[in-house]
Order: sequence, then C-alpha cells, then structure tokens
Amino acid sequence: MHYISKRNRTALIIVILISIVIVYIPRFSQALENPTSSIQVSEVDILETRNRISNYQKQKKRFYAQNKNRKSKYKSPPTKFDPNNYSLKEWINLGLSEKQANVVIKFTSRGIKSNEDLKRVFVISDELFDLIKDSTVYAINPSFTSEKKEEFKQKKKPELLVELNRASQEDLMKINGIGEAFAKWIINYRTRLGGFYNKNQLLEVWKMDLDKFLVIEPYLEVNSAVLYKLKLNSITVDELKKHPYLNWNIANSIIKIRDKKGGFSSIDEIKESVLIDEECFEKLKPYLSL
Repeated sequence: MHYISKRNRTALIIVILISIVIVYIPRFSQALENPTSSIQVSEVDILETRNRISNYQKQKKRFYAQNKNRKSKYKSPPTKFDPNNYSLKEWINLGLSEKQANVVIKFTSRGIKSNEDLKRVFVISDELFDLIKDSTVYAINPSFTSEKKEEFKQKKKPELLVELNRASQEDLMKINGIGEAFAKWIINYRTRLGGFYNKNQLLEVWKMDLDKFLVIEPYLEVNSAVLYKLKLNSITVDELKKHPYLNWNIANSIIKIRDKKGGFSSIDEIKESVLIDEECFEKLKPYLSL
C-alpha cells in the first residue's frame, strides 16, 4: 500500500470535484431550466470520471518517480582530483558529513593508490563511488621504480596474517593492538553476525575505533565463504531477530511477507518490507539464503 500525504489527498479530491463539475454542470443547468426533468448518470459518464482520476494518479506517480530519481545528497566532483590531496571541505562538498569526511581523511593520510583502495573506505557509499570513480587520478612518483616498489612491498608485508573468521582468541592476540578483551569482543560479535564478510565490520565491535582498526587491519584477511546463512524460508522470527542487523519489528515483517507469499523465491523479496531500506538490505544480503 502506498502512502498518500495530506497534500496529495487534497489535490486528488480537488481533481475529482472538478471532474464531477465538468461532467454534471450541463445537467444541473438543464435541470434548473426545466424543473420537471431528472438528472441521469450514464455508464459513459462514470467511466469518463474514472479515467480522469486514473490518468491523474498515473501522472502523479510518474512525477514523483522522476523526482525521486533526481534526488541525491551527493554531487559529482567539479574536476579531476587526487583523493589523497582532497581537503575535508572538498569531501563535504561532495555530500559527506563532517564525521564521514574525517574518516576519509584518516584513510587517505595513509596513502591510497587506486579506486579499489578508495572503495574500501566504508563511509563512501556505492552511489558516491559511482559519481567520483571516473574523476579520480592518483599521482605516480617517477622515482618509485619497480625495484623500489618490490622493496616497499617487502617492508610493508606483515609477518603475521590472521584469517578473521577462523581465528581463535589466541590467534587474534598475536596481533599487536589486540588484547584479551578485544579478542573476546571480536569473537563474540563474529558469532552473533555469522562471520565477517568485510574487515570494516570490525568497526562495529564494542570500543573499536578507527585508529585501532587502522593498526590491526593489515594483519587480517577475510574468507567470506564460511559465513553462516539465515534460511529465510524456514527460520523463525525469534531466531531472525537475534542477528545484529535486525530487530523484532524487522524480523516480524520478513516473516509476515514470507507467510503471505507462501515462501520466498528470491532474497530480494524481503525489500517489500517498509522497514528494510537499501542500506539495510545490502548489509544483510551476505547472510541470507532461501
């Protein structure tokens, strides 16, 4: 069911009244001139009124669909730019909040070399990335020869690499910056999630801030093939609501849609819930199966 605002309802009522006036005013005039005559409403008149209302509703839907597509909080960069040299104000001008822009600055302060690196910055949405990806340039230092590149790789390559989804508490504690408490929190959150599909999800762990994340991130890798999946066609609402990205209301809406359909044929069908926006769906998607 589509929500109709008070303004739209008022406009619809006005259109209906105008349609009625246009159709019936000649008959009222005739009735006034000839009191003995009766006003007759034919099926053609009714059909014409319905067509007018239907056409108005179609035009309204088309108008709002077009305007919805145009609305975006993000802007394209005015010129080509190197993300490593972009200022806080310039990131904000592209549509990021000050907090988000500060996160980007922290990432770029380490130096990023490609759009692949830029896409890993979790505050840059797919929508913004699509707007800026063709405008990015990355400075290349001519003195940075292939020999020096190899030397740089060897220096930067961590001696320890831990797979996040299979690591034990002891494995995690081998990484400088992760103590006993953080190791327990990471494993606890991993269990609740059903595994990590992206290292950036560590920022959702209790007391994990960006500075700590940037220290430990190079020593971690993720195998998303081992994620625990939520089986939408058989899971209960109580099981579903336990996932960190869901609550009882969202879980209940998914189950109601499933019951109404007699089962899901595609995980995309959960987006029929008004409580699930695109961001929520994309976060959930790796954990869903039929």
